[in-house]
Amino acid sequence: MSPASSQDEETPLLQNDNAPRKPTPLPKTQFFLLLLLRLAEPITSHSISPYISQLVSELSIVAGDRRKVGYYTGMIVSLHYAAEAATVLQWSRLSDHIGRKPVLLLGLLGTVVSTILFGLSRSFWALALSRCLNGMVNGNLGVIKSMIAELTDETNVARGFSLMPMARAVGYIIGPFIGGVLSRPQDRWPDRFSHPFWAEYPYFLPCLVAAAYALLSFVMNALYLKETLECTPPTELPAPKVSPDVARDSARDAPPKDMGKPLPLAELLTKPVMISISNYAMLALLDMSAMALIPLVWSMPIDWGGLNFSPASIGLWLSGYGCLNGILQFVFFPRVVGRLGPGRVVLISIAAYVIIYTMFPFENLAARYVKRSGGGATAIVWLLVLLQLSSICITDMGFSSVFMFIAAAAPNKHSLGATNGLAQTVVAIQRTVAPAAAASLFAFSLANDVLGGNFAYVVLLSVVCVGLCVAAQLPRHTWKHGDGK
Repeated sequence: MSPASSQDEETPLLQNDNAPRKPTPLPKTQFFLLLLLRLAEPITSHSISPYISQLVSELSIVAGDRRKVGYYTGMIVSLHYAAEAATVLQWSRLSDHIGRKPVLLLGLLGTVVSTILFGLSRSFWALALSRCLNGMVNGNLGVIKSMIAELTDETNVARGFSLMPMARAVGYIIGPFIGGVLSRPQDRWPDRFSHPFWAEYPYFLPCLVAAAYALLSFVMNALYLKETLECTPPTELPAPKVSPDVARDSARDAPPKDMGKPLPLAELLTKPVMISISNYAMLALLDMSAMALIPLVWSMPIDWGGLNFSPASIGLWLSGYGCLNGILQFVFFPRVVGRLGPGRVVLISIAAYVIIYTMFPFENLAARYVKRSGGGATAIVWLLVLLQLSSICITDMGFSSVFMFIAAAAPNKHSLGATNGLAQTVVAIQRTVAPAAAASLFAFSLANDVLGGNFAYVVLLSVVCVGLCVAAQLPRHTWKHGDGK
C-alpha cells in the first residue's frame, strides 16, 4: 500500500516524531506581522478595563448606585462575546475558502470602527452596541491560530504558539496603560484639553489611540502579510493509459477525494477535538471570570470588599502584569512544555486559579487592616496582588498548550480554520456567560452579605474543581494519529 493510504481526513496535523529534530526557524517577518495583528484585540479590549467601572457609574442607568455597576459592566462584556459567538465560526470557515488574509483585514477594520464608536458613546445601550459590533466583525483569533499552525511544524510549534500569550501580555501592558493614563484628559491636562468635547466624551482619547494602532496594523498587514492557505487546486494532468488492474490498484490506494477540502461540521466532532475544546472552554470560563472581577473588585470601596484602587492604579498594575507575563511566556513556555508536556501544563494552569480566586478576600482583609492601621502595611496588599497576577501568568501557559492540542486534533489542513472557529465559538459562549455571571455573583454576595460577601469566590473555586476533572482527560502530549477513532 502506498504511503498516501495511511492518511485520511482525520489525520492530525501535528504528528509526534520520536526522532529528535533540530527546530525549524520561524518565519520572522510573518510572525512579526501576526503579532502586530494579534495585539490589536487586547489593546482595544483592555484599554477600557481601567475606566469601564467609572464610566458605567456615571451613566443614568445606574442612578448613582455603585452596587449596580457590576451588573452593567458584566453585561457590556458579555454582549460583546455573545455577538462573537454568533459569527466567529462563520468567519473561520470563510477563511478556509477565501484565505486567511482577507478575513483578518476585515476584522481589523471592524475593530477600528467599533472602538471609535465606543469612545463616542454616552449611554449604556450605545456602549453595549459598539462592543457587540466589535465582537460581530472580529473573528481574527481563530484565524491567527490557523495561520500559526500552517507556518509551523512539530519542531517549532511550541515556540510559535508561545508568541500568542506573549502578544496578549504586551496588549495587557499597552491597553490598560492607554486606558488608565489617557482617560479623562481634561482632568489631567486641563490646559491642552479645555475644549468642551473632552468634557462631553472624557473616554474618547484612549479609544482613539487604540483604534489608531488597529489601523496601523491593518496597513502593515495589507501590504506585507502573505497568505498561508493554498486556495488554488492543483492542475490535473491527463491520465496515462493503464491496464484495468493497475487502475483498480491506483483507485484503492488513492487518498480520499475530500482530503483537500473543508469537511462538514459534523465530521469535525472527533474525540480529540471535543476534549481539546472542552479544556479551552474551561480555561476561558475561569480566565474571563477572574479578569472581569479584577477591575471590578479593585475599584470597589474597601468596606464593600474591594481595594479602592483608582483607574490609573488598576491600569498600572495590569500593565505590570502584562510585562511580567510576556517575559515568562516567551522565555519559559517552550522549556516548560518540553519538560512536562502540554497536558500537564493545562492541568497546572487550571489549578493556579485556586490561588487567583483565594486572593480576592485576602486582599480585602489586608486592605481593611491597612485602613485601620493608618496605611502602615500597604506592602502586604501589594504582595497579595503580585501573587495573584503572577498566578495568572501561569494560567496563560495553559492557553498556549491547549492551542497545540486543538491544532493537532484538526482532521485536515483545509478544516483547520473551521476547527479553530468551532473552538472560538464555544469559548465565546463561555466568555458571554462568565463576566456577567462573575460580576452578578459578586454583586449578589455583596448585597446579601452571603458568606461575608465571599460567596462568589466559593462558587468559582468549585468550578476550578470541575476544570481539573476535564483537564485530566488530556494526554500528556498532543494527539497522535488514531486517537480520534
